Amino acid sequence: MAKPPFAPKPPSRRPEPRPTESAREPRGPARPSGAAAPKRPMPAVLGPRRAEEQVGSLLVTDGWDDYRLLDMGEGEKLERYGDLVVVRPEPQAMGPRRLDPSAWAAAGAAFTGDVEEDGPGRWRTAEGIGTAWEMRVMGLPVVCRLTAFRHVGIFAEQIAHWTFMAERLKAHRGPDKPRLLNLFGYTGVASIVAAEAGAEVTHVDASRKSVAWGRENQALAGLDAAPIRWIVDDAVKFAERDIRRGKRYDGILLDPPRFGRGPEGEVWSLEADLPHLLDLTRQLLAPGPSFAVLTAYAIRASFLSIHEVTADLLGHRPGTISSGELAVRETGDPARPGRLLATSMYSRFIGA
Repeated sequence: MAKPPFAPKPPSRRPEPRPTESAREPRGPARPSGAAAPKRPMPAVLGPRRAEEQVGSLLVTDGWDDYRLLDMGEGEKLERYGDLVVVRPEPQAMGPRRLDPSAWAAAGAAFTGDVEEDGPGRWRTAEGIGTAWEMRVMGLPVVCRLTAFRHVGIFAEQIAHWTFMAERLKAHRGPDKPRLLNLFGYTGVASIVAAEAGAEVTHVDASRKSVAWGRENQALAGLDAAPIRWIVDDAVKFAERDIRRGKRYDGILLDPPRFGRGPEGEVWSLEADLPHLLDLTRQLLAPGPSFAVLTAYAIRASFLSIHEVTADLLGHRPGTISSGELAVRETGDPARPGRLLATSMYSRFIGA
């Protein structure tokens, strides 16, 4: 019989030498050898929790005229943004697909993840399909694009936060416009929704391309005169400077990535830096009926984790803290109730 090409070597019978007493590791308290020193002190908890806590909430969107989750399964999802149907990877879509394969095959664009595929970036597109198109969100036109990171410029599940935010901003009572800070603002959909609701908006993102995209959305929506400050900066550094400047905001949106870099190479890690970010949020949030919304994607944690750290750093103020998941309901098969696709975790603070 032929010998296998990669036959393992037989184990050595020579015993391993025993280390001398002087060569042995000194004994001491157990510690993780790879633990990194914290970059900054952990913020202190300010007093007992006074906010009412609601844990396990589920915020579901069924979509709207220009967005639908049509089907999901086998690690992918089938969505419609405006007039374009796209196929994208989705690890949480673990079950079977419901629609006929022809519905998936008819999609105008599919993310392949393979840079050798034909089409723009990592997308395979049908003939005549471009890389950019328009759709509407809460009545406002925005630009979508096929990006190399599988995103299209909008996270549809966040409409649950945007409608909440718009209602709070429109209900603001005071001599001045309400102020909104949008950190990690991406393509500015939330910023233009807030501006249309009457807010003075400060939009911060480390990506020049994202900020340029946001400006494009502002112009397309006819909101050129709206008070939106578009700032390319590291979100944490900007927040720290705003505290020194004595700024306060009536609403703060936090949509941080799991990992990222600022314009000057600043490193962001959600697990390590979230407590500090929430402590900055505490200091920037105006007293009274202000609000803060945190969304977390793609982290190996439960929504309970972000709830507890949010409650630790904001719960000393009277109000409500609710935490749970954002989800989208599929609507492509009218004959059966739509399944829910969980997309992210969130915590929301509403001041009394």
